[in-house]
Amino acid sequence: MNSYKNPLEERYSSEEMLFNFSPDNKFQTWRRLWVALAEIQKDLGLNITDEQISDLKNNIENIDYDVAADYEKKFRHDVMAHVHTFGDVAPSAQGIIHLGATSAFVGDNTDLIQIRDGLKILKTKVISVMKALSTFALEYKDLPTLGFTHFQPAQLTTVGKRATLWLQSLLLDFEELEFFIDTLRFRGVKGTTGTAASFLELFDGDYSKVKFLDKELSKRFGFSNVFGVSGQTYDRKIDAKVVSLLSNIAQSAHKFSNDLRLLQNLKEIEEPFEKSQIGSSAMAYKRNPMRSERIGALAKFVISLPTSSAMVAATQWFERTLDDSANKRLTIPQAFLAVDAILLIWNNIMNGLVVYPNRINKHIQEELPFMATEYIIMEEVKAGGNRQEIHEIIRVHSMEASKKVKEQGLENDLLERILNDSSLKLDKSKLKNGLDPKQFIGFAPIQTEEFIKNEINPVLDKYRDLIDLKSELKV
Repeated sequence: MNSYKNPLEERYSSEEMLFNFSPDNKFQTWRRLWVALAEIQKDLGLNITDEQISDLKNNIENIDYDVAADYEKKFRHDVMAHVHTFGDVAPSAQGIIHLGATSAFVGDNTDLIQIRDGLKILKTKVISVMKALSTFALEYKDLPTLGFTHFQPAQLTTVGKRATLWLQSLLLDFEELEFFIDTLRFRGVKGTTGTAASFLELFDGDYSKVKFLDKELSKRFGFSNVFGVSGQTYDRKIDAKVVSLLSNIAQSAHKFSNDLRLLQNLKEIEEPFEKSQIGSSAMAYKRNPMRSERIGALAKFVISLPTSSAMVAATQWFERTLDDSANKRLTIPQAFLAVDAILLIWNNIMNGLVVYPNRINKHIQEELPFMATEYIIMEEVKAGGNRQEIHEIIRVHSMEASKKVKEQGLENDLLERILNDSSLKLDKSKLKNGLDPKQFIGFAPIQTEEFIKNEINPVLDKYRDLIDLKSELKV
């Protein structure tokens, strides 16, 4: 192995996404576009025979890449190289391949097909992760855990409610993904600068035939929406928008992976760790969160890409420049491949996530006296106390208790301090008998149930047939 291999192909992405951006899929789609163009042109009265159409159809998959490479080296033009390669194996149709079309006819339309089909692949994976997250959230909707603001202990929440925050982000991404697929426009048949001038000649000035050709070809490739106007290419804002969408999914995944890595450090929740897995080559005891870290690594790559696509969209000149081509070849496929891998890893994690309730409760008990101070203030006010005065008393006790914990490593004695303070009038028997963490989780369980019932389940029910994602990793 003496040449570079893309790790997205070797290590991370699924076979279906790799096929979507493969040479076979790309160039066979070019040939299907040429066949459809010829068929519709024949139907509209051009001198194209059934024999020519048959010759083309029979050779869609018969691609000699060595011949194409030789032609491209000669012509310095990839589309013309494949026109000639196709013509070599379908000689009767040599003269009508690519009739009236420009390079963007096959290049851009194929790009849009790959974008659409790539999004459909990701849609299945997003749905599967949403299902796994919702199952996890419902399972742990009642399990209290420390909430964190600024990564400092705050009011309690539940493990399940926290999972709904990850799920909410992904739902927003899914809604954007669904809208993008539903509204994506096909380039269709537009000619060299978008005026369809070549088809004006072919159809003797009959604009209705040009419009029919445009819409019929788009319909054959599954697009109900077609660009009404274009230059030579489809608007490169499409690329900027889709890469931004992929970045959004990566952002949601990165947020999840960061949270999980922090929770694994706290030993509260842990990603899967296989029997023979090695966490460190030096420290045999380690259980590194390699899956979460891999999500973070891939997500950073995807999040960096929108600037590239935005620059391409912003710097196109008039009807067409070619300074987009090399960039698109890199950015679009790799963004899809990376997000595909991210979702595979995310699903793998969710299908083996381990929760440690005793560890979670230990952390709660260490902080519960502080968590209970708001409750204590409210109870004291109910007993007739002054809210501001009570707040100051509790603040002083809290600072002293915190000082002992931090500086001397002692247990938190805040409750004892409050119990021994004769100036406080609340019913102290509740404190003596201990505080139930579930007193301090607010409406978290109900919020979890309502969110999944009202916002997630309708999506999962609508796409129940898509929830079938295998969670094994390549490496």
